[in-house]
Amino acid sequence: MSTVLVYADRADVREHVRNAIGRLPAADLGPIEFVEATDAPEAIGVVDHHEADLCVFDAEATPSGGMGLCRQLKNEVTNCPPTILLVARPDDRWLATWSQADAVVTHPIDPGLLTEAVVTLLRARAGGAVARRPLTGAQLAH
Repeated sequence: MSTVLVYADRADVREHVRNAIGRLPAADLGPIEFVEATDAPEAIGVVDHHEADLCVFDAEATPSGGMGLCRQLKNEVTNCPPTILLVARPDDRWLATWSQADAVVTHPIDPGLLTEAVVTLLRARAGGAVARRPLTGAQLAH
């Protein structure tokens, strides 16, 4: 079983992420358990206590956006879980380099792209691989 942390201040975004990924995105990964965080301190606590195998952060969350939170955790937490950043505009993808996100998906969420990013990153984590650069929707589609 893998645990996915979903950080967003809006309940509808968290619900959309859960629904897009589903409980069993790939048979070889087993079921997914979701943990939700509505603010940065909650998300930091989950990651600090190693309670997440993967994080999905909404860059548009307020008052703490997912980009800054992603960068903070990547710089402060040893063996930080892979992170998918949800951005509002395709042009915001370049910020993933700064935030150190492992994958980027734009709003509105494409369930296929989000699920593929989740499966790719969880498989890589299980195999001990580390992402070298952020995956984007175009890379995930091929």
